[in-house]
Amino acid sequence: MSYPVPLSEKQKKATFGVVFLTIFMDMVGFSVIFPLFPSMLDHYLTREASMDGGMVTSFVELVKIYGFDGMDAEGFRLETVIFGGALGSLYAILQFVFAPIWGRFSDRVGRRPVLLLTLGGTCIGYGLWIFAGSFWILVFSRIVGGITSGNLSVATASIADVTSREDRSKGMAIVGIAFGLGFVLGPALGGYASSWDWSTDSKSAVAFNPFSLAALISFCLALTNWFWMVVRFRETLPTEKREEVSDQPRPAIFQLRRIANPAVRKTCFSYLCYMVSFSGMEFTLTFLAVERYLYQPRDITGMFLLIGFTLIFAQGFIVRRFVGRIGEKNMALQGILLGFIAFLFLSFPSSESWFFFALFLMSCGVAFISPTLTALTSLHSSEQEQGFNLGIFRSSGSIARACGPMLAGLTYFLFGSSFAYTIGAFLLLIPFLILLKVPKPSKD
Repeated sequence: MSYPVPLSEKQKKATFGVVFLTIFMDMVGFSVIFPLFPSMLDHYLTREASMDGGMVTSFVELVKIYGFDGMDAEGFRLETVIFGGALGSLYAILQFVFAPIWGRFSDRVGRRPVLLLTLGGTCIGYGLWIFAGSFWILVFSRIVGGITSGNLSVATASIADVTSREDRSKGMAIVGIAFGLGFVLGPALGGYASSWDWSTDSKSAVAFNPFSLAALISFCLALTNWFWMVVRFRETLPTEKREEVSDQPRPAIFQLRRIANPAVRKTCFSYLCYMVSFSGMEFTLTFLAVERYLYQPRDITGMFLLIGFTLIFAQGFIVRRFVGRIGEKNMALQGILLGFIAFLFLSFPSSESWFFFALFLMSCGVAFISPTLTALTSLHSSEQEQGFNLGIFRSSGSIARACGPMLAGLTYFLFGSSFAYTIGAFLLLIPFLILLKVPKPSKD
């Protein structure tokens, strides 16, 4: 169903509300798993020990070939860092491949049908996780989730459809607030859900696992999200605009140079470089907390609460109020500098107070960067290129998330956390220098 007539102000506000709730519930479901990564390896290792081995056991044995016994002095299993990075990278690789495809598809058929399709796939992925008695089913659930994770770029394109160019950054900040709220609630639910272990002694591949309750929460949220989209979301891309892009070539997923506007290319590449460093930190942060402070899943909840509330405050108050005065580019540059400082703080063991202060700085940096770089991409794109270019933008972040966790995990494993975070800090200088060359967008 299409709507060639422009949306009224009331309909635009309704669209904002639906997209906000969609992204919020999607991020809650996505982030539920974050506090659980360190304990997942132990669970599947224990399960495979009673079954004469398996995929995870083989992985650990392979790691030991390189002379590591798998434990540090405090009993922390070092290979969990690589394991968590690999599991996170799998999801991101698929997101990288499919985000531009979903974005281009939405440019041709409309936002609503693509959102319904991808959200339906997300439900299936979480449903598989509930019954992931074997590690292989867990992997398959991540594959399904990664393939259908393009809803974010499509939802972002919907915001671009209904906002003026001068209000684009404020619209993207609302998306960022939804992110922040999701990061508050998701890890908190995951941490508390880990207290209820539904697993049994069954050796069946299809069975409950210690994380089934967290998976069920994610499934219920995704299903609610899908029904909410069916009932409340009104198409934002008129028919005539879809026809204008119907004959354009498919997105060149692996070639940023195929993007027509050089400003969009530089913005996407800057985001890619930033996310390589940030995603490495993101996926090793829980392991750092376990290693240095002996955190359990419920303890990690507090860490994500700080990150989430900081994101909400920074994007809801600072970005929305000051981005018009400072400009998208300058605010993004400030965010990168905050990330640089935060990484240096995280590089060396310190008290928990300094650890949380570093997380605060890092969260402010992310809050400044994500909505402003998204807005820069949108502002440098024509109406007919919104879905395509934003899909490439999200895809850039996804390929970074595919590489970052594995690179950071390997560096962490081989050289220790201090070296890994120091390298991550200086890598942030690359997107800073690239972004300096991005021109100020026109908002006329």
